[in-house]
Amino acid sequence: MKPENSPDNYEKWCTEWQQRFLTLDQDRLLHQIPGLDADGDYLTLSYYHSRYGIRRDTGEILCLEDPHPLTIFTRLNLYTLLWYCTEHAALTGEWMPFRSLKNASPFGPAFQKTVTDVFAKTFSGHLPELEQACRTLGGKKLPHSDAGYQIDAFACIPVQFLFWDRDEEFPAQANILFDRGATGFIHVESLVSVASEGLSLLTKASGLSPKGNTFT
Repeated sequence: MKPENSPDNYEKWCTEWQQRFLTLDQDRLLHQIPGLDADGDYLTLSYYHSRYGIRRDTGEILCLEDPHPLTIFTRLNLYTLLWYCTEHAALTGEWMPFRSLKNASPFGPAFQKTVTDVFAKTFSGHLPELEQACRTLGGKKLPHSDAGYQIDAFACIPVQFLFWDRDEEFPAQANILFDRGATGFIHVESLVSVASEGLSLLTKASGLSPKGNTFT
């Protein structure tokens, strides 16, 4: 028996989400999702500084540029954004760690283990590489932590990556913050994947290898 999270099952979920997309009111989506545009046969939007297109007639997702690969998790995150975005979703300006988001507590330990801890271990002693990688993904420098950057996963889901490098007394530490309103745009469980993909892209852009098991 194949495990629930096998590649074949992820592909099956992508196919199911593609069919769900075809049932959506695309005009409504264009009205309520910031950064979503209509361009001929596609709906287009940016995800971590790269442009993607969703074919309006089939739901197929394509990368319209080539800086990042089109992963299964990218496809799932795009589909779940389109599906779960609520009519009155809005950013609040109130930032909080993942575990404090609405309905996030069941997924908090997995987020810590597969995202935050891996973030800290991977970039321990590699502050310049992290800063360069954040700039590569269009990050905006923040005044918090040794290397704090705000990066747009989607236009409606900015993410703050905060990192404190190791010193003689303490190991490296990291945190990832979301706007409290993020769960109005996407299912809270998908934010684990969104953050993990951001970390993977930062790691790749830095030329480092991840230290630990990541969600994606």
